[in-house]
Amino acid sequence: MFLRFASAENFAGNSVSLLCLTIATLALVLAAAEADAGPLDSPGAQKALVCSACHGFAGNSPGDSVPILAGINAVYFKKAIKDYAEGNRISPEMEPYAKYVVQFGIDEIASYFAAQKKQPAKVKADPKAISRGATLATQCAQCHGAKGEGDADKVIPALRGQAAGFVQAQLALFKENKRKPEDAVLDENKKRILKGLDDNDFADLAAYYSTLK
Repeated sequence: MFLRFASAENFAGNSVSLLCLTIATLALVLAAAEADAGPLDSPGAQKALVCSACHGFAGNSPGDSVPILAGINAVYFKKAIKDYAEGNRISPEMEPYAKYVVQFGIDEIASYFAAQKKQPAKVKADPKAISRGATLATQCAQCHGAKGEGDADKVIPALRGQAAGFVQAQLALFKENKRKPEDAVLDENKKRILKGLDDNDFADLAAYYSTLK
């Protein structure tokens, strides 16, 4: 079934092989991951397995540049996946996986990740960077919340506990106008704030948000 899906989307042969290899490899370690991944008989658990190669079991990414999906707002997750799948959010790496999620159970996979517990960040940040980031983050509180909790009603993502490298990269994309909110007011607010920030500020903000629980 999965091979038919990849063929229908005309993915390159190496993308198909990578996806299939990912599924096969993760299936072998599924039992070992049960303690971290939660109930593996839930509707979305098996379907979300393909995401684990990069995002970690139960959505707790082991790396600094890949976003943590554990505890993510389900509505925001579905929007992001659809944006990747439809090419509205450009990522050659994510597009085939996003199309997989859309075709084989986006609601179930979103619910699965939303129900998982986010683990504390494993990367230790410079205390001075955290302090600087906390000061800068006051500008972000109006939309992302005082503690980076986001706004579910407005589909604004939480930043607390997120991988620092990922947050820093996304801030740069927003400043370069390679990403933008659909809401015009949010877009203008973000542009106004980011205009006065540089890469060092992005690193400090990312360090701060990554330490929040």
